[in-house]
Amino acid sequence: MEFVGRTFVIGELARRTGLPVKTIRFYSDAGLLPPTDRTHAGYRLYDVRSMARLELIKTLRELGLGLDDVSRILCEQETVSQLAARHLTALDEQIRRLRLRRAVLRAVVKRESEPEEVKLMNKLASMSDDERARLLDEFWDEVAAGLNVDTEFYARMRSAKPVLPDDPTPEQVEAWVEFAELISDPDFRRLIRVMSERHAAAVDAGENISPVPPEQWCGFVDRAKEHMDAGLAPDSAEGRDLAVELARVAALPDRDGDDPRFRADLAERLAEGLDARAERYWQLLAVMNGWPPVPTNHPIAAWLIAAVRASATNVNVVHE
Repeated sequence: MEFVGRTFVIGELARRTGLPVKTIRFYSDAGLLPPTDRTHAGYRLYDVRSMARLELIKTLRELGLGLDDVSRILCEQETVSQLAARHLTALDEQIRRLRLRRAVLRAVVKRESEPEEVKLMNKLASMSDDERARLLDEFWDEVAAGLNVDTEFYARMRSAKPVLPDDPTPEQVEAWVEFAELISDPDFRRLIRVMSERHAAAVDAGENISPVPPEQWCGFVDRAKEHMDAGLAPDSAEGRDLAVELARVAALPDRDGDDPRFRADLAERLAEGLDARAERYWQLLAVMNGWPPVPTNHPIAAWLIAAVRASATNVNVVHE
């Protein structure tokens, strides 16, 4: 116990703690390290408890705590654990923002962005998840306002929110920027509004919202892709057969799927919902949220609709 009862001048305290004399004097002047005593000449003296106190101050400062926070701990106004928890939360948020900034910079390098785009990317990427969700909610509020839509269907549509991870990739940042621009685009909003109006009209008329049930539509798209990959045209025999089958599935009990006029009407109804931007909406959400990629089916759907339209002009329709 060689230090018990001993006192040290600032110079010796500096040698034992590795801190500069200037720093120790600063802490002492700030009231964090009051001297234990003074020499006859007025020099400050510190005891072993002062040394332990200085080591604590040094550790807390290395952890990034300010002088006020250090003072609160030393005065026992707040425990180290409480203060550490508070600073940990703040540090996590700072790290999240630094990661976002890094992702934005990587995206800027990748895209060779101009200054205005850089400003936009930084602004959008800095938004919180709640702010992103609110922007999307405003979009859906506008496109469905005042319409008698299927609430369950629209609830599912609205539930898919853009959530960037804490450490997003440049691709995810780019996807969010493109997504935000898309849902803010007046033309896209008009497109989805028109789709919503048709949706509401179908609800009011007691008709199916989709001409073809989604699970069956996917099957038709897969088969149409096979025909496309084989180089077949929409008005080929294979295209016509697929169109006939599709029309019969889509026909309501009081409609005839073999009627060319019904097929012409069906082709127009299907074409009304055919827009590459609507598909892009879900592709961008998938990138941001880390979902499985959404395939591009727009050209295939266009081929299938063309097949239905072609079958409507075929006068040699065979009724079964």
